[in-house]
Amino acid sequence: MSKKHVKIVEVGPRDGLQNEPAVLPTSVKTEFINSLSETGLSHIEVSSFVNPRRIPQLADAADVFSAIKRVPGVHYSALVPNEKGLMAALESKVDSVAVFTAASNKFCKKNINCTVDESIERFKPILDIANQRNIPVRAYVSCVLGCPYEGYISPQKVSRVTKLLWDLGCAEISLGDTIGAGTPKQAREMIQTCLDVVPVDHLAVHYHDTRGQALANILASLELGISIIDSSVAGLGGCPYADGATGNVATEDVVYLLHGLGYETGIDLEKLIGAGKFICKQIGRTNNSKVSAAGLPMGYENYEKS
Repeated sequence: MSKKHVKIVEVGPRDGLQNEPAVLPTSVKTEFINSLSETGLSHIEVSSFVNPRRIPQLADAADVFSAIKRVPGVHYSALVPNEKGLMAALESKVDSVAVFTAASNKFCKKNINCTVDESIERFKPILDIANQRNIPVRAYVSCVLGCPYEGYISPQKVSRVTKLLWDLGCAEISLGDTIGAGTPKQAREMIQTCLDVVPVDHLAVHYHDTRGQALANILASLELGISIIDSSVAGLGGCPYADGATGNVATEDVVYLLHGLGYETGIDLEKLIGAGKFICKQIGRTNNSKVSAAGLPMGYENYEKS
């Protein structure tokens, strides 16, 4: 029996670096992304075409796309907030774009100054243009397991937004635990509700490790058939809603878990660890990957084959 494949969407260069206080030189970002391209990752979210005043860390998105070495078989994407961002992304020859909303109206208003329904209305022209150019559109849904302003978010709220995005034509919908509040039981209930409205192959999960639950939530998601996981090498990015807390789950730890469970990712874990160590040295921060800190166990190749 062949192993089931799990796609990792590496969000470190975008979701990770946008939360770092330092603004890295384009050359460092380029070297970082090039090193990720050599690991066997199939999808890298490179940057975001947003207003540079809002996120100065990613103001050089076009320059980064121009400078990176594109490896055949690797998909390079970007986040876009509006039509202007989409057109800039298209000029940079992105492979796909992503839009973002939330399951919480309060979060949506704080983050992008509109309600959830208004945000989805804003996506319509983006989808129209992207479809004309055969550019897939991914959608992020924040706060699926809790909101810093509303607290508990019901699975029904999440599935409602997910269905609206699916009906709009989004090719993939990423369900994000933005504040890392959820547990496996809550994750299962949320995903099961979304599976009523979207096919499982089009759902991704995006768990933050703020309270140490990310890997457990990923395991619960895998058991329900989820096969697309967002993660950030070295756990790049913090949680802005919890002082001192970690944010994104580390890609190295996710890959170690997946390989240990018998899933296939196509990723060389040693190369991935190297990419994480490189970027942490450049930004002067602690590597949040436990696998990177401990190293691979002796005879790891046998662990992968067992």
